Amino acid sequence: MEIPSVYLEQAVDQLASLPGVGRRTALRLALDLLKRNDVEIDDFVSALSALKDKVLRCQNCGNISDTPICGICSNPKRDPSIICVVEDIRDVMAIESTSTFNGMYHVLGGLISPMDGIGPQALNIASLPVRIEKDQPKEIILALSATMEGDTTNFYIFKKIKTYDLLVTRISRGIAVGSELQYADELTLGRSLQQRQIFDLQQ
Repeated sequence: MEIPSVYLEQAVDQLASLPGVGRRTALRLALDLLKRNDVEIDDFVSALSALKDKVLRCQNCGNISDTPICGICSNPKRDPSIICVVEDIRDVMAIESTSTFNGMYHVLGGLISPMDGIGPQALNIASLPVRIEKDQPKEIILALSATMEGDTTNFYIFKKIKTYDLLVTRISRGIAVGSELQYADELTLGRSLQQRQIFDLQQ
């Protein structure tokens, strides 16, 4: 379709670059923004600028935070003896919504995926052994998606931490094979955490 304004087309191009947004949806969103008044547009732009400029990564776990140490890591009521390793912030939010986990997190920022050119060095993995030595947790839960990338990352992390004196577990396969953690319903995810199993390279 031909767009009659170069500025509208530029806006559509940017909106269409977002995951899950096609050009038709991007055009509808751009036209909606065009109808908004100056205050609404300023608020919209300010929110996006603040998102980019002010959101931090927790220095301890890698979670998204407005402060150097996130609210979970700084909460004295959380159990520091258990660290749950997850792919990204969406998984933290999914697990927190179950109200079944009271430990800490370690956010990787992705999964190992050679096909996509993502190796271990691109993720927040190297800091996990350092954190284990510092905090001396009793258990590491590998709560990654039941996908090839998730299993590859599980194996890599296990080999990196297997020499430490701690229990390494993984969430049970209540999460369907091939599915991502963030899309699991709260009940299934909660049960998968509670029924976690000792990690075994043969499983």
